[in-house]
Parts: sequence; C-alpha cells; structure tokens
Amino acid sequence: MNRTLDVVVCTYNRCEQLAKTIRSLLEAPHPPELSITVIVVDNNCTDGTAEMVRQIESRGGIRLRYVQEKRQGLSNARNGGIAAGSAELIGFIDDDEQVDPSWYNAIAREFKDPSVEFIGGPYLPLWGAAAPRWLPPDSPGVIGISRPEPYSEFNEKFSSILKGGNAVIKRSVFDRVGIYSTQLGRTDKGLLSMEDEEFYLRLLRNGIRGVYVPDLVIHHYIPPERLTKTYHRRWFFWHAVSQGVFDRSQRPDVAHFAGIPRYLIGNVVRGFLSIPRNLLAGKPAEAFQGELPLWTLMGNIYGKYWFNSKTR
Repeated sequence: MNRTLDVVVCTYNRCEQLAKTIRSLLEAPHPPELSITVIVVDNNCTDGTAEMVRQIESRGGIRLRYVQEKRQGLSNARNGGIAAGSAELIGFIDDDEQVDPSWYNAIAREFKDPSVEFIGGPYLPLWGAAAPRWLPPDSPGVIGISRPEPYSEFNEKFSSILKGGNAVIKRSVFDRVGIYSTQLGRTDKGLLSMEDEEFYLRLLRNGIRGVYVPDLVIHHYIPPERLTKTYHRRWFFWHAVSQGVFDRSQRPDVAHFAGIPRYLIGNVVRGFLSIPRNLLAGKPAEAFQGELPLWTLMGNIYGKYWFNSKTR
C-alpha cells in the first residue's frame, strides 16, 4: 500500500547542522511505497539558511520544500509545517538531528497496521565534546538523549512521552486533537518547553493509539555549550516555567503550599542535604543534581505567577 510522508524540520539559525539533517533525510534508504517530501520551516533565520536549502539537490526521489513561518517559536513552526503539507503521515525531527538509515523503513513497517496512529523512538547522542564528570545521571533529556526502550504501547504506564524531535503522526490525528500549543514551546525569549507533554496528554485522552519503536532512531548532536552547568540551570528553570504556565489551566492533583506543589519544596530540601554527602564521596554528578531542584522551584513560581506568554 502506497503512503505519503511529510517530514517537517523546523529551524532557527542552525545552518551548518541543518545541512547535515537534510542530507541524512535525502540519503537514507526508503521503501518504494513511501512517497516522501521534506519540508524545511525557516522560523526567521538570519544565517543563510534559505540559500543553503535551495542549493541542496534532492536525490533518490525525495522532494525538498522550503517554507517560512514568521511567527516565532517552535510550536508555531511545527504548526506551519503541518499546514504546508498534505501527506497522510507527518514526521518531525529537529534541525540538529540526523535520521538513522533504518528510519524510513521503520515508519513504513509500523503504519502497515491501520490501528497505529503515531510512533516515536530514541535519540542517540552525537557528542560535540566529551561528557563532563558532573553531568547529572538522572536527566539525559536536558541535553537531548533518550536511550532505546523495548517496543511498547504509549500509555499512562510508559516511562516517557512522545517527543516532537522524533515522531511520526497521522494527519488525521491533528484534525481530532488539534495542533501544538503556542502557549508552550521554545522561543527566542527562553527555553520554554512542555509543548510535547501537553500534546501527548491530548493524544492519550482522546484514545489515540501509538507505539514506541526502538529502531526509529535519530542521532542528536550535543554541542559543547549544552555541556555546561549554566545551560542545565537555564533548562531546569525554563522547563519549570513551562510547567507553571501549564498548571494555570490544569492544576496537578498533588498537595500544594501557597499555590506551589509541595513536593517541589521537599525536593529542594533533600537536594541540598545531599550535596555535601556526594561531594565528600567524590560524586560530582550527584552533587550537581542536588542543586537543580532549586532552579525548578524558582521557575515554577515564575511561570505560575509572573510569566506572561502573550508577550512572546
């Protein structure tokens, strides 16, 4: 059965990495029954992205399209990519990723089952520098790593969510649950996130069936600037800002103190008590991990009470 696939790649000033992303998509083997269009969504780039994209020639029967989305932000760019295409399936990867040679074949195989409406898979690292000793062991998602897990259904018991940097979704799903929330997601104003979590909750609430596919692999470039403590502090702060914004409309069913989830305060206390113990034990990664709940608490407070998403 022939199928059509739009692969949406949203980009913002990552021309050099984007070129590798596009080439991986154009050069990866694909089954003849899968008709593919790669849609590059330029979200106000100023680094020569448009010229670079137009210079790359499509090979292997894969069409390459360039579109612009003037509304800033990752969610706006994804939604613009959805609107720009017409294929039955819509794939999403980021502009600092490269697809594994197995990627297209995994898509074609999984969607032979008509009950499957979305799929996701792991992110393997392409290190831009050596991983530091202090890198927190419990937070690989901060730098964009997601190790393969067994083939399984996406549901409330699954250990993770559908991440938008490696996802394929039937177009009909967006007609049923809506597109990505523009109140969440990364922008030029900060490292907001939670757009994937919010969309994933809508998928589950509407009974949309999805599967986690271990061989739907992308390779994610980890630049040196992400391997800094400053980046980790910013990420935890802005992720918590996003959670605070999200909680305004969907207050979590947990105990609160002064409007803040009480467990966040407990995490700060436990985290700081663990720091000297881990430093004395020669565990720098665990010691740095103990600091991060403070940034989460501050971000949640800011997101819930002061951050105005309309200014974005």
